[in-house]
Amino acid sequence: MITPTEITLHQQSRALEIAFDDGAHYRLPYEFLRVFSPSAEVRGHGPGQETLQVGKKNIGVNGVEPVGTYALKILFDDGHDNGLYTWEYLQELGKYQDAMWHEYLSKIEAQGASREPSLQPPVVDAPKSCGR
Repeated sequence: MITPTEITLHQQSRALEIAFDDGAHYRLPYEFLRVFSPSAEVRGHGPGQETLQVGKKNIGVNGVEPVGTYALKILFDDGHDNGLYTWEYLQELGKYQDAMWHEYLSKIEAQGASREPSLQPPVVDAPKSCGR
C-alpha cells in the first residue's frame, strides 16, 4: 500500500503537493481536486450519474484532515467537504491528471458551461399582490 511522505497546501498557487513513498510526486490544483471529488454529490452512485462541476476556477481550500491512515478529507471554501481522497485515488489523479483535465474541459465546452464562478444577480422577491 502506498503512503504519502509529504503533503503541502500552496494557498497562493492553489495547489496540493503530495509525495509518495514510491517516489511519485504530484501537484494537484484545487480546482482539479474539487471537480474530481470522490463524493457521491459529484460522482453519483454509478456510471452515468456524474454531475459536471462548473464555476470552480477560483476554489480555495480551508484545510485538510487526515482520515485514519488511508485518506484525506479536503475542506473546500465552497462548503464541499464530503469526499474522501484515498492515497490510491490521489495517486490516480496525479498519474492521469492531463487526460482527465482535457476530458473535463471538453465536457465544459460541449455543455456551454464555464469554469468561472457564476456572477448571477441576486434573486429579489417580486412584490406580492393582495388578490384585488
